[in-house]
Amino acid sequence: MTYHLPNQREHQSGVATMLIFILSLLFIVGYFCRLSWRLLKPDARQKPISVNYHFTRLCNYKCGFCFHTAKTSDILPEEDAKRGIKLLAEAGMRKINFAGGEPFLYPAFLGELVRYCKEDLHLESVSIVTNGSLVKEQWLKTYAKHLDIMAVSCDSFQENTNMLIGRGKGAHLETFVNLSQLCRKHNVKFKVNTVVCRYNFDEDMNAGIEQVAPFRWKCFQVLVVPGENDSSRTLRNAQRFVISDEEYRHFCGRHEHQKSFVPESNAVMKSSY
Repeated sequence: MTYHLPNQREHQSGVATMLIFILSLLFIVGYFCRLSWRLLKPDARQKPISVNYHFTRLCNYKCGFCFHTAKTSDILPEEDAKRGIKLLAEAGMRKINFAGGEPFLYPAFLGELVRYCKEDLHLESVSIVTNGSLVKEQWLKTYAKHLDIMAVSCDSFQENTNMLIGRGKGAHLETFVNLSQLCRKHNVKFKVNTVVCRYNFDEDMNAGIEQVAPFRWKCFQVLVVPGENDSSRTLRNAQRFVISDEEYRHFCGRHEHQKSFVPESNAVMKSSY
């Protein structure tokens, strides 16, 4: 039997052929992977259409049921915040809502982000959730043209109830009504947020709502969030504010005829945060 021993040139040629085959195979696999990703990308990745940006946990009020408490005072530098918002916009975000804590603790920072979102990123909707106590008309004169919606918290049209809850020290309603007028003056849509709890679930708020006439009135069932407001070990303890689903429905039934009324039960809230 005769064996053929390949010479050096034949050996190098074989190695080269094998390398070309492997590289070609990798190229083909890579091409189809990229093609598949491009085809699947619009459906495979969930777009962040609407984003709540809680850029601070600090607040000047002490609402007893709050579930986004001041565990930290950290706040991103302006340029880092803008970079993050831009990435969200590039990923498909069309609406952004600035919240806290109380965002108006940082009026210049907030104003610049609002301007950036509308003027530079051209977002469809820019909104703010605030307790209203720190909003100044000068801020609205400067930034209202970049703002679509201002949502202001009001849990009762009885000042004593607001104070029991921890929402201000006796001037919340006056500030709230004045702010509704300022928003109209500066062409900003006025929205009301109400947390329905043990202290207000049996209140008739129809007359007060008709007075301020919001374009939307969102009514949340008070929510207990583990680690945030669930016990005496957390900064807030919402247990004393809790109401039953039936009591929440009782409140809704009294106000559901209001055109602006939008209920948000515990079940809905848990799936939206």
